[in-house]
Amino acid sequence: MMKIAFHTLGCKVNQYETQALKEKFLHRGYEIVGEDDFADVYVINTCTVTGVSDRKSRQYIRRVKKTNPDSITAVIGCYVQVSPDEAKSIEGVNIVAGTNEKNKLPEYIEEYVKTKGVDCHIKEWDQLTEYEETGIITSMDSRTRAFIKIQEGCNKFCSYCIIPYARGTLRSRAKEEIVKEAENLIRQGFKELVLTGINTALYGMEQDDFDVLNIQEGKKNHVYGIEVIVNEINQLAGEFRIRLGSLEPNVIDVDYARRLLKYERLCPHMHLSLQSGSDGILKEMNRTYNGNDYLQLIKMLREYDPGYGITTDIIVGFPGETEEDFRESCSMTEQAGFSKVHVFKYSKREGTRAAEMKGHISPEVKARRSAELIAISESVSERFFSQNLGTTRRVLLEQYDLETGMLGGLSDNYIKVYCKGQEDRSNTFVDVELIELYRDGVKGRIREEQEVNQ
Repeated sequence: MMKIAFHTLGCKVNQYETQALKEKFLHRGYEIVGEDDFADVYVINTCTVTGVSDRKSRQYIRRVKKTNPDSITAVIGCYVQVSPDEAKSIEGVNIVAGTNEKNKLPEYIEEYVKTKGVDCHIKEWDQLTEYEETGIITSMDSRTRAFIKIQEGCNKFCSYCIIPYARGTLRSRAKEEIVKEAENLIRQGFKELVLTGINTALYGMEQDDFDVLNIQEGKKNHVYGIEVIVNEINQLAGEFRIRLGSLEPNVIDVDYARRLLKYERLCPHMHLSLQSGSDGILKEMNRTYNGNDYLQLIKMLREYDPGYGITTDIIVGFPGETEEDFRESCSMTEQAGFSKVHVFKYSKREGTRAAEMKGHISPEVKARRSAELIAISESVSERFFSQNLGTTRRVLLEQYDLETGMLGGLSDNYIKVYCKGQEDRSNTFVDVELIELYRDGVKGRIREEQEVNQ
């Protein structure tokens, strides 16, 4: 029996696709081992959003070859798709396969074993017009939360982003397959289903040539976009909740978001990628909204639920970003009251429009701005947590810590919650009164059913 290890970089989509691959290899009789264990085959599922991702991929390749010099090393995914020759030239790499070819990796490895040859499998993106089904997954490393991939690709082409070149244009997964996978995961005991994709809000919009921000009157009365999937899964039987992956404000507006609020299983949390608080920089990024649009969206969500969780991404050091532009990002962070901000230093990606822009920012300035915005965002997150103290939120308990006797889990609005409780309550929903700030979240007290119903 051959042993195989996986190392996954990047987004939830990559994590989902790694799981799909694991199940394919299990069905062929392979044994899955830890990423740092001795294995016959190592698979690196790469990301290429930033230069850091590329570097991490190369570092892991070198590490596994030290663990087993005779191993077969396969590098797959976005980095390979964008830079196939570079990936193939890395010492120790035996197989490379692009994003849409990773599904065929079991066949490629068996071919390699037979021929002892090096093969490069890359498809041209203009050949890809339909979603390629990878099969219904049955598990995830987490026994409580599972990802469901609903679409592939993006056709927005933000000026800094390499992903449309690595993933191709928009392709939506068949609704029937998504629902079938959701039903299966619920049967397996998963309590949170996270709908994910490259640009999830674009689901099903391949044929729509209208701008979602200026929807035609006739479109307002039918279910469209990701609501199609939320509507279907919301009706399934079982005890579970739905969480949405990253949504793009250049797709989702106030009307689109308001339509989602009626679904009782949907968590009161959205990850809305702001990217910059400066309207000028947003325009240069080819983002089709401004700061006021974004704040109006948050205002609507917080009017619905004052504790509505908003997480985001912000890039600092985009070409031409002035100190005033950066200050606007800091100000927007304060105004929005985010629960979490992921701060990224702009990374030049060859082939994107931003790579050719003038006014690239020095590494020293990017580092300073990043550190400052991180400090501000941590303070804003703490303020959000404090505003939730004294409230009761629905929490999915996930892990038990033997040392502290504490159960940890996520609230519906995406706060990490810690509370006293028995280990056998893992993977259950409880109502928790949020009491005090604690670690990276909040300490709470489980409210028992009879207490809640009083």
